[in-house]
Amino acid sequence: MIDLPDFDADVFIEKACRFIQEKVETSNSNGVVIGLSGGIDSTVVAGLAVKALGANNVKGFVLPSTSTSDEDLFDAELVKTGLDIECDFISIDDFVENFLSSCSNEKLPDEYKEIALMNVKPRMRMTILYYYAAIYNSLVIGTGNKTEIQLGYFTKYGDGGVDLLPIGDLYKQEVKSVARKLNVPESIINKAPTAGLKPNQTDESEIGLSYPIIDRILYLYLEENKSTDEISNLLDIQQNKVERIIKMIKNSQHKRSTAPILNKK
Repeated sequence: MIDLPDFDADVFIEKACRFIQEKVETSNSNGVVIGLSGGIDSTVVAGLAVKALGANNVKGFVLPSTSTSDEDLFDAELVKTGLDIECDFISIDDFVENFLSSCSNEKLPDEYKEIALMNVKPRMRMTILYYYAAIYNSLVIGTGNKTEIQLGYFTKYGDGGVDLLPIGDLYKQEVKSVARKLNVPESIINKAPTAGLKPNQTDESEIGLSYPIIDRILYLYLEENKSTDEISNLLDIQQNKVERIIKMIKNSQHKRSTAPILNKK
């Protein structure tokens, strides 16, 4: 199987720190706020932010719901303690319940109802993060990686609604390399990634492929301009699986773009 190009995690960490410092400086902000999930991505970004700005300028928020696992809560606490940052734990269950009870839910079509309900949680979390960001005159730092962003595996104006994305050009495999350089606990690095929007959900089971395979499909398609046939042969996987990933990329293009503005001319 082909591999991704060589990646120097040390060089990236230096570059990411300068990027974070520059964005905070040019926006005249005091620091950043971050949502800590207990997962590898938010842990890496929190580590980069602390390295770039100092712990006093990074505010963490753990925003669990009933679908958040005890393991994720434990790991989020571990990250807070390890980085020595100020961090608040705020359950979003009451916010979500109050929102849904205020909406009319009778006679609604069922086809997309589950995904609509799942998207409420990340959008509620981002509302809370921006509330505190305004109070602290800070930026909301995003935790999305390249693999998730290209797949559209995030909620528009939810976890995708952020001010900067330090690891947004890193494949999941590369995030792990950075995590090890930042001394992220192996338990967090090796934990099955999950959006945590419903119990026992994992990213790989939902997408239907492992992240190492997804990374390689994305690399070959986006950076090497390989065809579906070529990718299928190079990775020795079924063509329909490659097609599914490419379809996810195309269908989620609107998530990666700003709202289109009609030119009056």
